[in-house]
Amino acid sequence: MSHSMTDTLNLAPAVAQSLAEWHTMVAAKSTADLPLISAADVLFRSPAFYKPYQGPQAFQTVIGAVITVFEDFTYHRTLASADGLSVMLEFSARIGDAQLKGIDLIRFNPDGKIAEFEVMIRPMNALMALGKLMSERAGPKLKALAERQG
Repeated sequence: MSHSMTDTLNLAPAVAQSLAEWHTMVAAKSTADLPLISAADVLFRSPAFYKPYQGPQAFQTVIGAVITVFEDFTYHRTLASADGLSVMLEFSARIGDAQLKGIDLIRFNPDGKIAEFEVMIRPMNALMALGKLMSERAGPKLKALAERQG
């Protein structure tokens, strides 16, 4: 996705900057800078896990695993909320033979940091494949993080 797609959206400047950085990270398949654009209390909701995860470490762990699981990942459409603090990114990808479509719902705080990130995916066979791989790749790290957080 080119960054020009977001130029016509009515985004707060700090949000537009963080969104551009998000696209750069996804294209590079690197989450090293993800904490820099995440709020300290960022909440992540994954279709592959029952409960939401809070904090930049959990967010980085899950996104880092997803980047390795999805093949042929492409963003298609970007929609923004009227207040310029939320976006919906439509994407497609593949996990083995399973083709999938999904959306990333991202809410930013007024400072342009990701406050909430929710992923929705269809169809069920692709979601099940994602859940299996995510449990293997991110599950142990997420469990350890949850235990440390109490």
